[in-house]
Amino acid sequence: MSVVTEPKLAAPGAGLPAMELMIARIMFGRKRKSGSRDGFDREFHKERELIRKRVASCDPSRRGERVLIKRLRGLEDSSRNWSVWMTLDHLRICNGVFAAVIGGLSRGQVPEKEASTADVKPSPEVGEEIEASYGASCDALLSAVGAVSDLATDERYAHPWFGPLDAAGWHALSALHMGIHRRQIEKIIEGLG
Repeated sequence: MSVVTEPKLAAPGAGLPAMELMIARIMFGRKRKSGSRDGFDREFHKERELIRKRVASCDPSRRGERVLIKRLRGLEDSSRNWSVWMTLDHLRICNGVFAAVIGGLSRGQVPEKEASTADVKPSPEVGEEIEASYGASCDALLSAVGAVSDLATDERYAHPWFGPLDAAGWHALSALHMGIHRRQIEKIIEGLG
């Protein structure tokens, strides 16, 4: 009987190194100011398509294998030992949260529960069913955004790293978030050899 040892990683929700977080906040602030609703929609669609292609390039029998990758900028240490399917599960969870927050803020409702990166970690047991669920979460997020005429809401909800964001901020973050995890999927697939 073989024993699988888990790598020693930071606890879920530990966040980013202080300097990286400071730079990320500056860069995200600039991106929000210089970006547009249509631009963030295009970026989300582009990242979604790139993720689809990357996943399709990976043998289905290996999509559930966890791979320890080097930490990428914007990725918590605790997220370095995931599989392709775990990454899709994380995106599914987050897309659902983003959609609910955007819809709620557009109606003047701020979620009561504090946002936490530890709460959006995937299940290691997830399987191929996640591919369809992830796709549905992308559609739900885009529908939530499309249903709001003005994303510059008065109400704000705090992201654990970026602070209080209006619905436009959560929309901008959704596109950026897809890109971070698309790069993660690429590194996982590279690690599978």
